[in-house]
Amino acid sequence: MEIAKRKAFIINFIYFAIILALAVAALKYVLPMTMPFVMGFVIAYFLQRPRNFLADKLGVSRKVVAIVLVLIFYAVLGLLITLIGFKAVGFVSSLVRSLPSLYSSQIEPLILEIFHNLEGWIRQLDPSFVVYLTEAFNKLLSALGDMVSGLSLSAMGSISGFAYALPGGFIKLVLLIISTFFIAADYDQLMGFCLRQMSSHTKKVVLQIKEYVIGTLFVCIRSYALIMSLTFIELSIGLTIIHVENSILIALLIAIFDILPVLGTGGIMIPWVVISAFSGDFTLALGLLLVYVAITVIRNIIEPKIVGSQIGLHPIITLCSMFVGVQLFGVIGLFGFPIGLSLLRYLNENQTIHLYKMEDPKQESLPGESDL
Repeated sequence: MEIAKRKAFIINFIYFAIILALAVAALKYVLPMTMPFVMGFVIAYFLQRPRNFLADKLGVSRKVVAIVLVLIFYAVLGLLITLIGFKAVGFVSSLVRSLPSLYSSQIEPLILEIFHNLEGWIRQLDPSFVVYLTEAFNKLLSALGDMVSGLSLSAMGSISGFAYALPGGFIKLVLLIISTFFIAADYDQLMGFCLRQMSSHTKKVVLQIKEYVIGTLFVCIRSYALIMSLTFIELSIGLTIIHVENSILIALLIAIFDILPVLGTGGIMIPWVVISAFSGDFTLALGLLLVYVAITVIRNIIEPKIVGSQIGLHPIITLCSMFVGVQLFGVIGLFGFPIGLSLLRYLNENQTIHLYKMEDPKQESLPGESDL
């Protein structure tokens, strides 16, 4: 009996390991190749409700309404991307061209000021060390100047490389637009064909997954919008208290930057603290450090609880899944891993799948079980 249980465990372990490996391979290799068609399907899916509403109200064919909606969607999206793109390209180009002059007029004086403050501290401790420090600092300035010049040239080269990559991106864009038109026009027929190929049980599982993932995705977006709003409020209050100019605008920019994985608030606050300290403004450095510590502590407490409570996971499970997801897939993993675990929990509670044993409220606890 014990051997049979072990064999069953090994078989189940291998089975789920294969499924996990296939899922990771699909996300890493298959998804990027099929991204235009996947995005086309997603866009067509979200256009179905307005398509059905307008078709019923106007008495027009759903296929015609779908084509018109896709045209409007891409026209508006193209206009927005064009306007933002021109602004972004102009800003980046001017910034790249002005990097050397920006370094000589802004960055180098700041480094000199930091060095003079550091030199004063070291002179009090060991005057003989100042000679070595001066020599190392001169080498550092020379290296930084060469690096900024090289960075400007490499940035221009990157822009040229981006221009060479445009044809491939244009092909993907054309495929995306064409696939969206075809999928939106024949969405009902395509979905009906796919569902007919499934058994009744598989069809039920697929529909459950679709409804739950879409609902949970919106819940996650709402949760992170709430977290970003709380971070903005905390930063606004903290920066205002320590008398930082334009505190509201700076708080908004840092709160938006906070959504990025790995970097987060620390990507701006920590360098700001270090530069303020080396510049001799210890009051500002201490204030910024206290604001950053408070925001980080509050963020680490509320994020797992907010996201976990919305998707039905324990905070520690949510925190672990978010960390692993970011490490493996970046922003997609940040959202995808908690949603995936929440989906498995939902399917297991509905007894659609059987991954782990559920708690039976009627079952009495074993002696000493509450102490484990």
